[in-house]
Amino acid sequence: MTENNTTPMEGNFDPADIEASKTMAGLAYIIFFLPLIVCPGSAYGKFHANQGLLLLIVSFAGSMIFSFIPIIGWIMLPFFGIAVFVFFVMGLINALQGKAKRLPIFGKINIIK
Repeated sequence: MTENNTTPMEGNFDPADIEASKTMAGLAYIIFFLPLIVCPGSAYGKFHANQGLLLLIVSFAGSMIFSFIPIIGWIMLPFFGIAVFVFFVMGLINALQGKAKRLPIFGKINIIK
């Protein structure tokens, strides 16, 4: 296997760790803390748990902000929801494919280390 096919885009994760925790990493975008409970020693699981937590925080904060802004915020809210859904699908697909790509815009923040 070549370097490009075996190593993720962000970070250096053990291929065995990736294979063992792919499913939990994918579920991190639905319930962010699940990989932290099921496979606490997995760096790959923690990476996607962090991305899932960031997505949850951004979606909650953005929804609150847009819902408080009259008219323009209410018009923008469905588009924001679509953007969050697109980020959710991107993260889910990357996790299940064994890739560690950060989410666009806010994915560089590390909360879970």
